[in-house]
Amino acid sequence: MHIQIAAVGKIKEKYLADGIAEYAKRLRPYVKFEILEVPDEKVPETMSPAEEAQAREREGERLLALIRPDALVIALAIDGELWTSEQLAAKLRETAVYGGGHAVFVIGGSTGLSPAVLKRAQHKLSFGRMTLPHQLMRLVLAEQIYRAIKINRGEPYHR
Repeated sequence: MHIQIAAVGKIKEKYLADGIAEYAKRLRPYVKFEILEVPDEKVPETMSPAEEAQAREREGERLLALIRPDALVIALAIDGELWTSEQLAAKLRETAVYGGGHAVFVIGGSTGLSPAVLKRAQHKLSFGRMTLPHQLMRLVLAEQIYRAIKINRGEPYHR
């Protein structure tokens, strides 16, 4: 199984980078796991809705260029479906067995995801209705992917 997180921007905080690296290390024995980053658009504090849309579109084009045509794409979106860890595990298991074995989770930048990325996604996934920083979301997502893999293997997960 090949699992990727495609995200806008770089991780700036060391504690987040360390946490993500820890889960990437834990995942290595089970799956091929990668984090792909595209540059974020430099956006001023105040910008028009049209400028925001342009920034989303440019970031979206860069994200879409990273995604293989046969990949299952799961876009993280605040208005997406709420899954349990077991539902995420089932989706990854289904993808491994029947779906070509390649899943890409997409995390947008500060302006969100473009309509083109959302259209490409087979699923929109939400981790709740609260807004979380996209850098923190990478860590939370990496942990949930690890948890899903452990669930699928029938192994205990205590950390």
